[in-house]
Amino acid sequence: MIYKTACILAAAFLIDCAIGDPQNQLHPIRLIGNGVTTGVNIYKKLKIKRPAIQFAAGAVLTLLTVGLSYTVTWLAARGLYNINYWLGLAAEALICYFLIAPRALRDESMKVYRALDAGDIEGAKKNLSFIVGRDTQNLSVSGIVKAAVETVAENLSDGVIAPLLFICAGGAPLGMAYKAVNTLDSMLGYRNGEYEYFGKFAARLDDAVNIIPARFSALLMITGCVFTGTNAKEAARIYVRDRYKHKSPNSAHTESVCAGALGLRLGGDNYYNGVLVRKPAIGDGANEPAPEHIRAANRLMYAATIIAVILLSAGGAALAFARGQCRV
Repeated sequence: MIYKTACILAAAFLIDCAIGDPQNQLHPIRLIGNGVTTGVNIYKKLKIKRPAIQFAAGAVLTLLTVGLSYTVTWLAARGLYNINYWLGLAAEALICYFLIAPRALRDESMKVYRALDAGDIEGAKKNLSFIVGRDTQNLSVSGIVKAAVETVAENLSDGVIAPLLFICAGGAPLGMAYKAVNTLDSMLGYRNGEYEYFGKFAARLDDAVNIIPARFSALLMITGCVFTGTNAKEAARIYVRDRYKHKSPNSAHTESVCAGALGLRLGGDNYYNGVLVRKPAIGDGANEPAPEHIRAANRLMYAATIIAVILLSAGGAALAFARGQCRV
């Protein structure tokens, strides 16, 4: 018999490959986002002034959101397993499918590629604006390519590999809890006057839970170079040199691997809401960024994802076998 988690991981990945990430109001991540928005609106009405209380309010919202996300998912899965084991297994696989997004990452970045390939620079900028936080209106073709490649590289960890790791460790409930942390950080983790203290707990928690996934993702990408014809030696060299060239302790890990593998110089200064944000460059830039690099980044992302699914499934099955629990 096959270990249950191996079935769930493989099924979630294959469903994503076939269908992609559905965009509707009942998507679990959107429901989490709606809950966070409700909490933020309550916080704003309270008009809290003291930084310590702002921090405490953000911590309460974060813990409530993560706790509820875990508990509701656990109760739903447990209830369905009690009705019928196979129904519970199918439901858990379906939930986990919502937690990973390799196809959505590929599809959105490839819209940028296709627009560039057709010579539609304005269309490429518009499509890019949906997946990056930086200002896109004044970007050159090179800048557009770099932004798309960076997005694919950065989101490999928190959009694909990290959820797989947490699913492997604790099934759909723990995977959902991770996505709640990730969603909270994306909505509150800004260093500005409004969320400087309110979002700090969520941002620090996101940093903590991504320490292992970011580094595991980087190693998977380096391994993926072997299967995609990209430069594994340069990927490893740039990773060792540039993996901490980012304010976040995690973001530059996969970005540095991608920069080395594709021979690009990523990172650097960019405008966000009209404000120049200075960042160090990552990579040596042996190659001029070209649209084809977006496709190459996606191939590398998928190679890393497939390796992760195989390794985590096999590792989980081996552990279950060693404990005498190898069953679906």
